[in-house]
Amino acid sequence: MSQNVNDLRKAFIQYFEQQGHRAVPSAPLIPQADPTLLFTNAGMNQFKRVFLGEETRAYNRAVTVQKCLRAGGKHNDLENVGYTRRHHTFFEMLGNFSFGDYFKEDAIRFGWEFLTSVVGLSKERMWVTIFREDDEADRLWRKIGLSPNRIVRCDEKDNFWQMADTGPCGPCSELHFDQGPAVPGDATPNGEGDRVIEIWNLVFMQFNRAGAGTLNPLPKPSIDTGMGLERLTAVAQGKLSNYDSDLFAPLLAAIGGRAGVQYGAQEQADRSMRVIADHLRAITFLMADGVLPSNEGRGYVLRRILRRAARHGRLLGITEPFLHGLTATVVAHMGEAYHELRAAAGTVAEATRGEEERFIATLDQGLPILTDMLTKARAAGQQTLSGTDMFKLYDTYGFPMDLIAEACREQGIRLDETGFEAAIEEQRTRARKTGGFETETTRPALRELAARVGSTAFVGYDQLNSEGVVQALLKNDRLVKEAREGEEIEVVLDVTPFYAEGGGQAGDQGLLTGTDGSVEIRETTRPVPTLIVHKGVVRSGSVREGERLKLSVNRRTRQDAARNHTATHLVHAALRDLLGPHVKTDLS
Repeated sequence: MSQNVNDLRKAFIQYFEQQGHRAVPSAPLIPQADPTLLFTNAGMNQFKRVFLGEETRAYNRAVTVQKCLRAGGKHNDLENVGYTRRHHTFFEMLGNFSFGDYFKEDAIRFGWEFLTSVVGLSKERMWVTIFREDDEADRLWRKIGLSPNRIVRCDEKDNFWQMADTGPCGPCSELHFDQGPAVPGDATPNGEGDRVIEIWNLVFMQFNRAGAGTLNPLPKPSIDTGMGLERLTAVAQGKLSNYDSDLFAPLLAAIGGRAGVQYGAQEQADRSMRVIADHLRAITFLMADGVLPSNEGRGYVLRRILRRAARHGRLLGITEPFLHGLTATVVAHMGEAYHELRAAAGTVAEATRGEEERFIATLDQGLPILTDMLTKARAAGQQTLSGTDMFKLYDTYGFPMDLIAEACREQGIRLDETGFEAAIEEQRTRARKTGGFETETTRPALRELAARVGSTAFVGYDQLNSEGVVQALLKNDRLVKEAREGEEIEVVLDVTPFYAEGGGQAGDQGLLTGTDGSVEIRETTRPVPTLIVHKGVVRSGSVREGERLKLSVNRRTRQDAARNHTATHLVHAALRDLLGPHVKTDLS
């Protein structure tokens, strides 16, 4: 087949459609109804509630090409982008999913067949890693024809996947490709260097991890896979760097034309061009999904990305706004696969230009301040630029760390990296809180519950009444065995029809009734991904941990919330028609 990136993307979808999968569009980069995520960072994000058993779909096999972004939180590799062959902020993840349908044998067969028969990768250069205890996967890979000496058993770190400390999890099997001795590195998987690189991760979701760490088999084992399109394209085209593939070639050519340099001529310039190429994709896709530069949350991440790209433009000799003009290249190259780029092209260019102009002004304003800081430090006999000063330059004026470090080196001044890290961690904490990403997992009682209690099963899509067993009671943020009349409490159940607040819809209200008492529920939340918490007051008698209760959702408040939620969607649609496609919400 053709190794063109657009053909590879289409071939992946078509292959799995032929295997009975439903092609599901990419979810937005802003996670829908999931406050635990800053950005969509994996193909399974939009199916998370399906895997948890809280939601059903009209299909049990799915295939997606999911747009993802990793530039915040634990996935913060921003400073590595441009310096390595593989790091990216924005990327596309290819994935196929089974929701209790097929399992290991078909997942292994599909993965092997697509890479070797459809894409045409050499079977002799393939490696596979499996979890050390997964004898079934070992047998299935041998059955498909892979030599036993190309199957490597690994520990949990590399080949066991879990969504959280508790909940669905299972072993995984990774497909690797040997790029040959011309590439530095070990000739086996998970070694040093890039010679043998991972291409595709097949996750066999077959257990539920309880609070004590025990693994219980799931009634319907599932499949979740992920493969980066950027890496697949480079390997398929025989390129040793993602940036050498046709996925990035148009962008690098456009950047080179704007800067008057040629990619491949000089490493320092190449690095800046790689940074700009990667960041242009992130900027365009983030803005098309409604994120705009700001000083907090998602907007703060976008601002950092955009300003880092602008700074590297200056290193190439570009002193005026230029990124806004290059966003059109992203739209032209990727608009066929992602139509939202074409609809938002004008908004993206305009917003990018405005941010560039502001950054150039602050850069020009900040350079004298940096010079003054260094002059005062030297005059005082100090050999270190304080972390507070570093953070002021970085956060207030948008100075990239490489600019600060370079200026300090020229003056023989060291950097107070410890003080800077403390200042930036404090800022991240503030950003999480204002952006809504600081969840109740910081409460000690809920941390204890998350480790002790399994997932709450939600059954409220098709029923408003059920029964459930009290898993835990919290009073004044303490775990208690019993709650009496008049006391405000939080109740965690094993099963519930109560919808937890999320996706723009208020949580359910209703009544929990037991043999000796009842609880009026006023609010339902999901403070951690695995728990649904019912907040209310004991109206009569008492309730106890371990007691079986009758659960009744208030039909009227549920319907009112649903109508309000729907009305919000209608208002949002009208605003998009009136103001343009850049109007976004976090609704699902």
